[in-house]
Amino acid sequence: MSSPESVYLRAGGTGVIISLADARLPRILHWGEDLGPLGAGEIAAIAHGALPAVGDSPVTYAQPIPVLGQLAEGWMGRPGLVGDSSGQRWAAKFAHVSARTTSTDTAETLVAEARDPEYGLNLRIEIEVLHASGLIRQRATLTNAAAETFRVDGLELALPVPQAATEVLDLTGRWSLERVPQRREFHVGEWARTSRGGKPGLEHTLLLAAGEPGFGFRSGRVWATHLGWSGNQTLVAERTPADVRRLAASEVLASGEVELGTDASYTTPWQYGAWGEGLDALAARFHRHLRALPSYPRSPRPVIVNTWEAVYFDQDLDTLIAFAEESARIGAERFVIDDGWFLGRRDDTTSLGDWIVDPAVWPTGIEPLVDRVEELGMDFGLWFEPEMINLDSELAREHPEWIFDAGHGVGLPSRYQHVLDLGHPEAYALVLERVSALITSLRIAYVKWDHNRYLLDAGHTADGGRPGLRAQTLAAYALMDELAARHPGLEIESCASGGGRIDLGVLERTQRVWPSDCNDPHERLEIQRWTSLIVPPELQGTHIGAEESHTTHRSHPLSYRGEKALWGHLGVETNLITADEETKRGVAAWVTFHRAHRALLHGGTVVHADLSEPAARLEGVVSPDAEEALFAFSITERPRTWPVGRIGFPGLDDARQYRVVAVYPDGTRPGGAQPPWLETGVSLGGRALRLVGLESPSLDPDRSLLFHVVAEPAGDDA
Repeated sequence: MSSPESVYLRAGGTGVIISLADARLPRILHWGEDLGPLGAGEIAAIAHGALPAVGDSPVTYAQPIPVLGQLAEGWMGRPGLVGDSSGQRWAAKFAHVSARTTSTDTAETLVAEARDPEYGLNLRIEIEVLHASGLIRQRATLTNAAAETFRVDGLELALPVPQAATEVLDLTGRWSLERVPQRREFHVGEWARTSRGGKPGLEHTLLLAAGEPGFGFRSGRVWATHLGWSGNQTLVAERTPADVRRLAASEVLASGEVELGTDASYTTPWQYGAWGEGLDALAARFHRHLRALPSYPRSPRPVIVNTWEAVYFDQDLDTLIAFAEESARIGAERFVIDDGWFLGRRDDTTSLGDWIVDPAVWPTGIEPLVDRVEELGMDFGLWFEPEMINLDSELAREHPEWIFDAGHGVGLPSRYQHVLDLGHPEAYALVLERVSALITSLRIAYVKWDHNRYLLDAGHTADGGRPGLRAQTLAAYALMDELAARHPGLEIESCASGGGRIDLGVLERTQRVWPSDCNDPHERLEIQRWTSLIVPPELQGTHIGAEESHTTHRSHPLSYRGEKALWGHLGVETNLITADEETKRGVAAWVTFHRAHRALLHGGTVVHADLSEPAARLEGVVSPDAEEALFAFSITERPRTWPVGRIGFPGLDDARQYRVVAVYPDGTRPGGAQPPWLETGVSLGGRALRLVGLESPSLDPDRSLLFHVVAEPAGDDA
């Protein structure tokens, strides 16, 4: 519904009021809780009530700022458009020309068309509210209508947040320790998190949130932004001296990367916004969005066995057939060969780009292994790194001009590798054909798609070193799209040295992400916890690794490794050939339990309790109808207080009665004195479980316990 100068969009529990008054670009006056049905007069009154007092200078007073800020209108914060034509046309001023709203099954949309007639620039802004999730998203398209080339150095949109948002949350990290949360006060100035390595990166924040003081998972209003883009980007929390607060997001462009000739256009990636009462509600919007995408997998997530941490490069037919047979015995449904299967690949120094099965390792080809895998009732997956190349490879020797070079040679190696320029049409075509041919001949159901080197000096060698970062991201998208079109049902995992490429852009094309190369359950608890701000459990790869972690060298019992791997797309990455029978029985027990509860784990609502003890965690998944739930209680280090005390169970139906029992999938029970209810179970109402809770188990650090919660039939009185 709209009034002459205002638009009201409603979908998925979210309401957005946008002002279009005074022929200006769209200004968002409210985004968050749905305000209910509003008439045109009410919408106009809200817009009128949002007008600030402005004295002799609009620069010094708070005012609703357009989603694309303009210097010529008095906005001195982060600029919406940075660009020029050889030093001219550098301070654009767009005026609103026309707007229209549309309604579809997927979104309520506003499209605003504006122009700067003096500069010959046209601007289109799209703002959508999505029905499935209540997410808001926006993007801009800039078109050059003039004869002179216009170079775009930046095009950035922002979502306003209210003054109640006083704290900022973002994430940081490194290899095998991704997504570590950090908080700060929402100070005046800019808090920017920027990725410049051609992918979001291991240190990437995933999203940037601002909320009420002390907001947690279950309480405190919070707003967040995310950029649906797998390349260079920046997310910013900005507060001006006039107390305008905004969350901005944009692609980071290299100098000269986007130059618009006459009638040429540049479109930004989608900037997403989510809100909620607590982070769980905010995350649930992203989960619902992903579950509604066409690319979302509709079949149960098959339990995977991956060969990497089990055998590394030590591959041969007999070993992997034996491995596959053991995998089938523990209940695996997919068998994946990781790095090491292709021509000359004995370690990580050679052969990337040579996507040809190595006859020295596979004299009869990989087909006999695939045949045996399928006989055992599993499907087959294979590792690729399509965007990378080793200098010691046949491809590099044949086509050195396909390796990125900005004018100073191929640059620094990382893990002995460089980047193959997929913006070069012949390089793209070769990779596409070789990978596609293997998918056909080996009946590959699943591709683990890795990306282990940052794009540093990524210049097109064949084009004088012009920057190719944006083109590389678009080429990777195109390659994934083409393989999916050629091979219906193919699944792709996004892996980038672990969690280096996780975003809504790549998740539109993939069915799984790898949150981290670290399988240590101590680290995985937190990595998976914070990755779930955007990614639901079924799209996160979670593997049972070896007793001693390959990355941290910590040792953990199978009961803890199995429990932490339960909360995602379960896999096994330990050597089942050399494992003893007790270990194999234990792994099989966790696989059986996971498969029995997979529909709940992969279709429910993720919840986290806000506990006062920093060393304690209670989190779980509640079915959409609140009939059933699984929770895990964990201790991460020695608690400040002992015992921890009572824990409340979030996300259940206050009005229903539930039976809560501890479950032990592999038979491992905690030692020492325990609360009596662990032995007998307990029946309580959802409200009591939430507000009063149950006495917590007594656990050592890096130990956990599972609870199964089931609604009792109406009328039962336990």
